[in-house]
Amino acid sequence: MFADLMTLTDEGGDVLIAPPAPDKGERLYGGQFLAQSVRAAQATTTTDRVVNALHGYFMRPGDVDAPIEMQVERLRDGRTFSTREVRARQSGKVLFQATISFQVPDETPEYAGSALPEVPPPDAVHGTYDDFTLAVSGETDWHGRDRPIDIRYINPPTAERGVPVTEDQLMWTRIRTTLPDDPALHLAGLAYLSDATLVDHIMLPLGKRWQDKDFAGTSLDHCMWFHRPTRSDEWLLFRQSVDATGRGRGLARGRFYAADGTLVATCMQEGLMRWLA
Repeated sequence: MFADLMTLTDEGGDVLIAPPAPDKGERLYGGQFLAQSVRAAQATTTTDRVVNALHGYFMRPGDVDAPIEMQVERLRDGRTFSTREVRARQSGKVLFQATISFQVPDETPEYAGSALPEVPPPDAVHGTYDDFTLAVSGETDWHGRDRPIDIRYINPPTAERGVPVTEDQLMWTRIRTTLPDDPALHLAGLAYLSDATLVDHIMLPLGKRWQDKDFAGTSLDHCMWFHRPTRSDEWLLFRQSVDATGRGRGLARGRFYAADGTLVATCMQEGLMRWLA
């Protein structure tokens, strides 16, 4: 399913058409914008250049039933770096815009300041993020279950509402289906995973939940840095924390680790915080 979602049709002139969403919620999942933008940009670069960074802005909600037009602009092709701008449109309106950087990788000494925390292995974690969402929302089903993602939630917050939760949220995650041995596709898969649950946690230090009935929030922007290649169809630990909230916004940080402890990517996302009258 994920590979099909990442299969874009080339219309010529650096315009590509991306498939509609597999899940049928009220708005398009942000990770789909991220991943399909990466794929569109990859289609305009040479294979020796690898995505190293992404900076994107969510401008309008997307229609889950409609395809997406991806317009790529080639901003720069240097000796070792290339830069692309991607605009995602439906019905002539820009819904998402991203600047994506590519690099010809260089060999330099490696260091990671954040280590893999001690966590149980994926097979020992049985609760899912879907289970958590249904439990706190009181609903019987939700559209996110149709996305091609597995998420095993290690430490879902059990404190009563009103009690601040500030510990890092830890999850094992992966693309649900086995993917081809295509490093570029796996980087798109990592981008797809990076939007799952991240901004939801800005409510936890306030003693609230993203799923609260009196709260309406949405993602505003998303930044991501790809440190090392990895497989997105194998278990990755997604460690998430909240940096700040205020002025109607909240900022969350995420780190992806391979099962051997290697830090493979870092991301940050800001979300809108709005309470209903």
